[in-house]
Amino acid sequence: MSGRLSPRVLGLAAALAALAFDQAHKFWMLNIFDVAARPPMSLAPFLDIVLSWNYGVSYSLFPAHETLTRLALLTMQGAIIAGLAIWMVRTQSRATAVALGLIIGGALGNAADRITRGAVADFFYLHTSLPVGPLANYVFNLADVFITAGVALLVIEGFFLPQERRAET
Repeated sequence: MSGRLSPRVLGLAAALAALAFDQAHKFWMLNIFDVAARPPMSLAPFLDIVLSWNYGVSYSLFPAHETLTRLALLTMQGAIIAGLAIWMVRTQSRATAVALGLIIGGALGNAADRITRGAVADFFYLHTSLPVGPLANYVFNLADVFITAGVALLVIEGFFLPQERRAET
């Protein structure tokens, strides 16, 4: 056996790191930086720091303000996370395992918010005055960054890495 870490270990490490970074960032933003007490802060002409509570899924679709609807959303999230975890445990590809770990860790971070705070805390407001599609006005957090990075890695691996090399990555 080589000294390389198994895909399972890499995937679990990615999930735990994504979850830890997301929750630490949210704790810092809410409790130390106190973003709620601050006006929006411009980081760039297209990016601000704000506090936005997301009670639904992306773009606040399917808002879950009531306990029962929040439970339904968490149940759906849990089922998706479980499916991704099964995929992660079964894959032989290190890249796939890391990608799935990032997605799982990000999803767990947002689920933890939903459980502890009743909504997901978002801080980064990406905006433009141009009508450039869905990202024209988007508020997100580190968990969303990890989820997006994981999906991007899956797409890159799926389209650009030959089938015979996937298990080696």
